[in-house]
Amino acid sequence: MKNNFFISPEDNDQDCSRQHIRSFVLRQRRLKQGQQHALDTLWTTMGVDYKAQPLSLDALFGRATPVTLEIGFGMGESLVTMATAYPERSFLGIEVHWPGVGACLASAHKAEANNLRVMCHDAVEVLEYMIPDQALAMVQLFFPDPWPKVRHHKRRIMQLPFVALIGRKLADHGILHIATDWQSYAKHILMVMSVNKMFLNLSTSGDYVPRPVNRPYTKFEQRGQRLGYSVWDLIFTKKSKVISKKTYG
Repeated sequence: MKNNFFISPEDNDQDCSRQHIRSFVLRQRRLKQGQQHALDTLWTTMGVDYKAQPLSLDALFGRATPVTLEIGFGMGESLVTMATAYPERSFLGIEVHWPGVGACLASAHKAEANNLRVMCHDAVEVLEYMIPDQALAMVQLFFPDPWPKVRHHKRRIMQLPFVALIGRKLADHGILHIATDWQSYAKHILMVMSVNKMFLNLSTSGDYVPRPVNRPYTKFEQRGQRLGYSVWDLIFTKKSKVISKKTYG
């Protein structure tokens, strides 16, 4: 798989820019040699090409197991760590930058994380057209772009239409876990989630939960901690007709 430069926004937005406001900006980024090699050698076994048609997750992973979807996995640190720690589960990661995808593939191969698959595409389109309804056990968004400027708030991925889409794709009692280091974005997420009636906040205080031990530390988060930044974790469960509330914290 050859891709020495990531596609430009002009190339990538022609078909999809009118469908929804993107929560990311694509920039040309040169692939490192190891990332390119991982894409060339591992994509056929661990990569998933985008097709606007339903995807059988059981067939993709060769087994019927709970599937965790991580959106915007960056360089793949947390995704590979979790896939290695929970071999009984299956993990699908979506990222829009090829260098991160290549780095994740290389790390997954080194860790022998055979329960991991990756995609390089817009997560909204993947969810809408490829992921069957009620097919996911968990959705993770760790440190999504906060778009701090007010005029850019419309680009934040955590908006009502996106939450409704996640609600369709999660199975009953499925988990939505978000972590952010921007308090204003954390408050925005609480507001959005309070409007959607499909989800139940698992915080005993109705807002944030203590940092879950199963969420791996990344270099990004560790650097933030050294600089004195706080992190807010939010965990919600999709309601069903019978609700059994298990709280965290």
